Formats: sequence, C-alpha cells, structure tokens
Amino acid sequence: MKQNLTNTTENKLTAKEIWQLIRGPNLLIIILTQYLTAIFLIGQNESYTKFLFDPRLLILSFSTVCIAVAGYIINDYYDIKIDYLNRPEKVVIGKLIRRRIALATHWILSLAGIVMGFFINLEVAAVNLFAAFLLWLYSNQLKRIPFVGNLSIALLTAMSLLVLLLLYPQNHMLVFIYAIFAFFINLIREIIKDIEDLKGDLAFGCKTLPIIWGIRKTKKFLYLVMIIFIILLTWLTLKLDNYLLKVYFVVLAMPAIYFVIKLVRSDSKKDFYYLSIFSKIIMLSGVISMIFFKLLNG
Repeated sequence: MKQNLTNTTENKLTAKEIWQLIRGPNLLIIILTQYLTAIFLIGQNESYTKFLFDPRLLILSFSTVCIAVAGYIINDYYDIKIDYLNRPEKVVIGKLIRRRIALATHWILSLAGIVMGFFINLEVAAVNLFAAFLLWLYSNQLKRIPFVGNLSIALLTAMSLLVLLLLYPQNHMLVFIYAIFAFFINLIREIIKDIEDLKGDLAFGCKTLPIIWGIRKTKKFLYLVMIIFIILLTWLTLKLDNYLLKVYFVVLAMPAIYFVIKLVRSDSKKDFYYLSIFSKIIMLSGVISMIFFKLLNG
C-alpha cells in the first residue's frame, strides 16, 4: 500500500479531483446560504444591494469557505485508511497529493480564514478561530467519540448562519430558527453517514453510534432526534408568529414524513446513502425557501 501511494502521488490533479477534495457543492451551499440569509431573512425590508455589495459579507463568506476547505482537507488527511475501505474511488490525499502538502494547505487556509475575520471585527475572528480549532479537533479526536463528532459538525453548520448576526443583528429570531433547522438536519445526516460508513469505521476501531449501539438502536435514536427537531421547530415558529414560516414548515412536514418512512425501511448501505442525499435536499429546500420571505413580504 505504501509503495502504491508513493507512486500515485506523482500524478497530476485534475479539476474534477480538486473539486472533489474541497467538496465544491458544499462550498456553493455555504456561500448561497450566507448570502440568501443576509438578503432575504435579515434584510427583508432593505435593498438587496446593501448586502450583495457589502465587502464585509464577502470577506465573511470567503473566510468561512477557507476554514471549511481546511476542515475537509484535515479530515481526509486523518481518514486515508478508512476512506480506502468506504469510498476508495474518492481518495485524493496520499494518492494524488502528498500528505505533508495537504497538512500545510490545511494550516494556511485555517490561518487565512482567521486573519480575514479580523478585517470584520474581533467577534468574527474569534468565531473563525473556534471553528478552525473544532474542525481540527473533530478530525483528530472527536469523530471517534460516539455522537460528539456528529454534534460538532451540526454545531458548526448552525454557526455559519449565526455568525451573520455579528454583522447584522436585525431579524435575529428568524435567523436563529433557520440555524436550528440546519443544526438538526445536519445532525441527522451525520449519523446516517456513520451508518453508511459502518464497515470502514469498524475496521479501524472508531466508536460511532452504529458501532456501539448497532443499526437498529441508532435508527431509534434518529426517530427521537426527529421528534425533538419537529417539536422545537414548531414551538419557535409559533413563538415568532410568522404566517409564512407556518406555511413552509407544514409543507416541510411532507418530505420529513417520507424521510422517516424510508428510514424505517432502510437496511443497506445503498438505502442510507439515499437518505444522506435526501437530507441534503431537505437542507437545500430550506435555503431556497428564504427567498419567499422577502418576495411575499414585499
């Protein structure tokens, strides 16, 4: 294996492989989410140009992307052996990029994201520092601790929305509700991915929920998370008393019910891969729904 890795790292990276390494679609979702949140949730009663051409938002979004890419790289760096079992066709680090180059790139991007935060304010810099550290800690240790790793990634996803309130404090409750939505959807997706990757994680001594509990008990835990998610989201929506939110989350209930039905019937890696993709579609639908708040309120 070592000899093979040495030889393959001499190959040149293609644009497709770089896009795969940095999780290009995820980065686009991060940028889209932050800009749509600023324009359509925070700025409901303001011109979209105020946010679209705000250099602070551009810097914030770019710093978030830098830290996210650094997190993806360090995660792949530590997971080379596991990824060769779970998804060998997607391995880049150690196969096409030397590990020391990947590690250096991680630190450069993390530092760049933190420094860019200082151009906005100290609070954003502190959030970026925390996010960079948590991503490193997750890749190095937390992902091997049952549930803690899943919780960390879900928290970071929510933070990518909440950090906008350090720039624009208006409509904070609406942003908070969407952050809760993002937190739970990503928490559910991370646990499902652990079920999907059970074989590779088990081979290398990881202690994920499906490994210590089994798939059956982990699915029961997911049902509980879904119930808490729906109850909390309903309570927050009623508290805000926003008609559009009520309509949206009633509509959202339909794919959520479908998701639970599919989860009950899932028992293969292919089934859980489908659920992972479907949860990302639910997340994307939540992002797109932001547009309607300003259009219908306007």
